[in-house]
Amino acid sequence: MSIHPTAIIGPDVRLGTDVTVGPYAVIEGHTTIGNGSEIKARAHITGYTEIGEGNIIHMGAVIGHEPQDIAFKGERSYLKIGNNNVFREGSYIHRGTKPESATVIGNNNYFMAYSHAGHNCLIGNNNIFVCNALLAGYVEVGSNAFLSGNVVVHQFCRIGSFAIISGLSAVNKDIPPFMTAGGRPAMVTGLNSVGLRRGGFSADQRSAIKEAFRILFRNGYGTKKAIEELQKLPETAEVNDIISFVNSSARGICAGMEYKKQSADESMRGE
Repeated sequence: MSIHPTAIIGPDVRLGTDVTVGPYAVIEGHTTIGNGSEIKARAHITGYTEIGEGNIIHMGAVIGHEPQDIAFKGERSYLKIGNNNVFREGSYIHRGTKPESATVIGNNNYFMAYSHAGHNCLIGNNNIFVCNALLAGYVEVGSNAFLSGNVVVHQFCRIGSFAIISGLSAVNKDIPPFMTAGGRPAMVTGLNSVGLRRGGFSADQRSAIKEAFRILFRNGYGTKKAIEELQKLPETAEVNDIISFVNSSARGICAGMEYKKQSADESMRGE
């Protein structure tokens, strides 16, 4: 274990083996940090925060502080972080709002500079959040998603696994798995074909996802009709994931860009 003499470590903090703590870092509260983690200069970790093994927390990051929620009254809540995550400069991750609730982050996520996960977010594995990507409270992100720079996600929205969102987008509805989306407000624009290939999806799997995309976003169906058509497809895990995601959406899913444009054009013609 290597702890710089200027670092401040609280009495209730528990550090694993081979943990490195840099200059002027502050680790306080009931924090647990797993083996092999590195806390760089001036990082601040606090609250009831559990951090797994092999995490790297860079300069100026704030991990586990009180949620930015006026409903928070100081009750005990948690931040739970898995293994091998990277939190770059100035990123800030808040713990839950309601008593005994938690913000939960899985494994192998990469939070670039000034990215943010608000209270009670649920984040899976292998996601990338580019600089200034901002998640409001109660946002859910699956696994292997990519949020580009300056993306903002409204509270209670969900981002499906293998989704990708272009920079400067504002997400106010759910984005299903395997899709690309962008704009203000964000609309689904196509499939994350590159991500699917890199993720090892076979040609047959990609074809099934493409057909599901066509039914959801290119045929002009309402959600109920689209689900009925999706259920007629040969059953695959990927199509089932899409059906389950759409059926469980509380806010509704983002519109498809081409279909929304077509509808607007028809409205202007009085159709």
